[in-house]
Amino acid sequence: MSKPLSLGCLLLLTTALSAPAAFAQTSAGSAPAAPTSAAPPAADRPQDSTPPAEEQVDISTTGGDIGADIVVTGRFIPEPVRATAEVISVLSSADIARSGDGDVSEALNRVTGLSVVGNGYVYVRGLGDRYSLALLNGLPLPSPEPLKRVVPLDIFPTSVLASALVQKSYSANYPGEFGGGVINLTTKSQPEEGFVTLSASVGANLETTGKLGYTYYGSKSDWTGFDSGARDIPQPLKAALNSGNVISEGANFSPAQLKTIGTSLLNSATSVVQRNGNIPANFSAEISGGDTYDLGGADLGLIVSAGYRNGWQTRDAIQQFSNSTDLAIGNDYRSVLTQNRIVVNGLLGLGLEFDKNKIRWTNLYIRDTVKQAKLSRGTDLIASSDDIENLKQDTAWYERQLIATQLVGEFKFGDLGLDLRGTYANSQREAPYERSFTYAFTRQDGINDFVNDLRSVNQNARISFSDLNEDVFGAGIDLSYRLPTSIPVSITGGYAFNDTKRSSSRRDFRFLPSGSLNLAVAQQRPDYLLSDYNIQTYNILLTETSGQSGAAAFDAALQVHAGYGQIEAELVDGLRVTGGVRYEDGDQSVTPTNLFNSNDLTFLQPTRITNSYWLPAGTITWNFKEDMQLRASASKTIARPQFRELARQLYQDVDADRQFFGNPFLQDSKLFNVEARYEWYFGRGERFSLGGFYKKIDKPIETFAFIPSGSLTASFANAPKATLYGAELEVQKFVPLDTLSDSKAFASRRLVLIGNYTYSESEIKVGANDKIILPFGEFGEVRNASDYFDDGAPLTGQSKHLVNLQLGFEDTDRLSQQTILLTYASKRVTNRGPENQPDIFEKPGIKLDVVLREGFEFYGRELELKLEGRNLTNTKFQEYQTNGTNRIDVNTYKLGRAFTFGASYKF
Repeated sequence: MSKPLSLGCLLLLTTALSAPAAFAQTSAGSAPAAPTSAAPPAADRPQDSTPPAEEQVDISTTGGDIGADIVVTGRFIPEPVRATAEVISVLSSADIARSGDGDVSEALNRVTGLSVVGNGYVYVRGLGDRYSLALLNGLPLPSPEPLKRVVPLDIFPTSVLASALVQKSYSANYPGEFGGGVINLTTKSQPEEGFVTLSASVGANLETTGKLGYTYYGSKSDWTGFDSGARDIPQPLKAALNSGNVISEGANFSPAQLKTIGTSLLNSATSVVQRNGNIPANFSAEISGGDTYDLGGADLGLIVSAGYRNGWQTRDAIQQFSNSTDLAIGNDYRSVLTQNRIVVNGLLGLGLEFDKNKIRWTNLYIRDTVKQAKLSRGTDLIASSDDIENLKQDTAWYERQLIATQLVGEFKFGDLGLDLRGTYANSQREAPYERSFTYAFTRQDGINDFVNDLRSVNQNARISFSDLNEDVFGAGIDLSYRLPTSIPVSITGGYAFNDTKRSSSRRDFRFLPSGSLNLAVAQQRPDYLLSDYNIQTYNILLTETSGQSGAAAFDAALQVHAGYGQIEAELVDGLRVTGGVRYEDGDQSVTPTNLFNSNDLTFLQPTRITNSYWLPAGTITWNFKEDMQLRASASKTIARPQFRELARQLYQDVDADRQFFGNPFLQDSKLFNVEARYEWYFGRGERFSLGGFYKKIDKPIETFAFIPSGSLTASFANAPKATLYGAELEVQKFVPLDTLSDSKAFASRRLVLIGNYTYSESEIKVGANDKIILPFGEFGEVRNASDYFDDGAPLTGQSKHLVNLQLGFEDTDRLSQQTILLTYASKRVTNRGPENQPDIFEKPGIKLDVVLREGFEFYGRELELKLEGRNLTNTKFQEYQTNGTNRIDVNTYKLGRAFTFGASYKF
C-alpha cells in the first residue's frame, strides 16, 4: 500500500506550514492563504468539492514542495484542520455565508473555544483579547482604539473576506505574542471568472427600530459617517492648545480670552439632545466585482468592493455601583443611550500569477463612526450624601479609521521557496466634542426643576477632545527548502520586523462661572446655558481639567526584530514532527508628552520595557489510522502590555460605559502552553475531535475596579501567576436526506449538524507575600496582591462553558439553506471588584439565531434572498455584582430581537 494520507498532505503543505507563503484555492469568494498563515490549499474550498472517499488521487507537486509525483491510495479527506501540523479552525466564505454573520467578530463567535466580548474583541479559550493576535493576510494591523493594541474585529465586514483562520497552538513562524491563538483574516483576491455583485439589506431591532430614542444635530453630513467640518477645533481653541500652557485663568489666559474660546465652540449643534420617537431601520448596501485578465504568460486578477452600513441601537440600561463591601447601592441610574453606527469600507486587490509565482497587492479602507446621545436619571449617593436626583446628558462622536496596504510575493525556485512581504497601515480615532452635562433637582424659591449652576459635583458641564494616530510598518522574508533525503524533511527560516508608533492626546475641560448663576439661568437647557450671551454676561470660563502633567498625551512605540528556524519531518510513516524556535527582541515604550512646559519630571518619565525571548515550539502528529490521528504540542509565548494600559491617561470606554486609567508599572506576561488532541475524520467534510489544553501564565495582566471621586473606574495590574486548563469537543456531520426518504424533494438535500463545546477553568495564584504595583501616587504604590486578587479566582474574560450549535438543511445542487444557530457562554469576570467587593461579572447567556438563504435564477442571473432572525431568545446584556443577598446591576439592558432581510444579485 502507498504512503498514507498524512505523507501526501505533509509534502503538499510543507511550505505552507513552516513559511508564510501558502497558496489557497482561488475563486470569486476565496483567496490565497495569507502570509505566515497555516491555511492549506483547501482552506476556502466548499465542503462538496472534496473528492469522493476511497479513490486514488494523483498529487502533482510543484515548486519547492516536493519535486516529484506521489500516488496516494486510501481515504482522501483533505481537511485543512487535519493536514496542518498545528491545531487550527477555518471559517471559509461558505461557512460565513451559512451563518449569515455581518462582521468577522460575529462569525468567529461560532468557532470552538472562541467568544466575543464587547466591541468585537475575540477571547480564545477564555484568555482576554490581549492574548489574541489579529493579522490581515498574515501581516500586523494597527488598532483604532485607545484602550487596545489589538484591532476590534467587528469593523471588518465579512463581505471582504475569503476566510478566517484561527490557530490555537503556537508555531515559531508566528509572532511571539501568542497566548490563546492567532486570528488570520484573508481578503478576497484573484477570481476565476468575472463577476459584479450588488447587495442590500434592511433590518429592525425590536428594542430600537420605530421606538423612542435620542440623537442630536451635529452636522448635516453625519449620516455618511463623515463630519462636514463643523466639529473641527475652532482657531481660538487650537491656538490655546498649541501654546504649551494649561488653559485656565491665570498668567497665561485672561477671562476675556477664555470667554472668546468658549463662544468659538459649536455649542448648540453638539449639546442639544433631541427625542426621536421613530428610530430608523438599519440598512446596508454593497457592490463588488472582479475579473482575471490573460497577459500572455501571466494572469492578472482584479477585485474591488465597496460597502456602506447604517445601524441604530438604543440601550435602556440600569447602571448602579456601590462603594461598600455589603453592596449597598451608592449610585442608581436609568440610562437611555442611542448609538447610530455608520461603517464605510472599500477593498482593492490585484494579483499577478506567472509560472509558479504570485504577487499580491491588497488595499483596505474601513471607517467606523458612532454618533451617540445619552440621557441618565438617578441618584448619586457616593459623590453627594444628599438623596438628590440628577439628570445627566451626554453626546459624542467617535471616528475610527483604518487604512492598510500590503504587498506580498511568493516565488518558487525548484525545491527552494522565497516569500517576501511588506505592509504599511494607519489607524486613527478622533472624538471631538465629547460633551457631558449634569443637572440636579432642586426645590427652592418656588422652583421644582433640574438646575445646573456649573459649580458643583452634580451640577457641571464638561467637554473633551481626543485624538489618536497609529502607524505600523512591517516586513519579512521567509525561505523554505525541501531536503533531498529519503524521508520528507523541510527546513524553513525567516526574519520579521514590525515597527508600531502611536500618538494619543485627550484634553478635558469644564465650564466654570466666576460667580453664582441665578436660578433662571441655571434652569436653561444646555445650548441656552452655554449661549454666547451667558458666557459673556456671567463670565463662564472654559477651564482645563486634563490632569497631571503628562497625563493628557503620550507617544508610544513598539519595535520588534524576530528570526526563526523550523524543521518538519515525517520520521516514519504516519508520524511527523514539527519543531522550531523563535528569537524575538522587543522594545516597547510609552512616553508622556510635556504639553504644559512643566518642570515636574515625575510624570514625564517614560515607561520602557526591553526584553529578548527564545520561544520554542514543537508538535508531534501520529496518523495511527487512515482517518484518525493524535497530536500533542508544547510551546512558550509572551503577552506584552498594551499601550493604553501603560499610560496614565483617562479614557472613557464607550462599550463598557466606564473610565479606564493606565498603569506604567506593568510587565510582560510569560506563558507555557501544552495540549493534546484526538481527531477522527469519518467522511467528506465530517469530523470529530476531542482535545485538552493547559497554560501556565507568569504575571498575567488583570483589570481591577476602584472608585476615585465617586465614579467607577478601572485600571490594570500584574497578578502573580495563573493557570488555565480545559477541554474542547467538536463534531461536524452531514446526513443526506435521500437515505431517509425516496422523495425527489430530498434527493439533493442534507441535514447539517455542527457543534462544539469548550470547558475551561482558570485560577489566579496569590501567595501571602506576593506584591503588586498600582498606578497610584507619583511612583506607584506597592500593595499586597491579596488585597486585589483572590487566590483561586478566575481570570477576567474566562467563561467556564462555551457552546455553539448549528442545525440546518441545505441543498447540495443549488443555494438553499435553512440554519438554526445557538450560542451559549457562561458568566465571566469583567473586572476585579473595587474596595474588597465581589468581582464584576458579565452573563452572556443563550442566544438563538435563524438564517434562511435561497437562490434563484432571475433574468438569467443569480439572485440570493436572505432572512435573518437574531437573538430570538431576547437575551439581555447583564454586568453585575452579587454577594448572594444584594445585587448591583453595573450595566444591564435588553439587546432586543433583530430581523434583517437582504438580497444580492450577481451579474
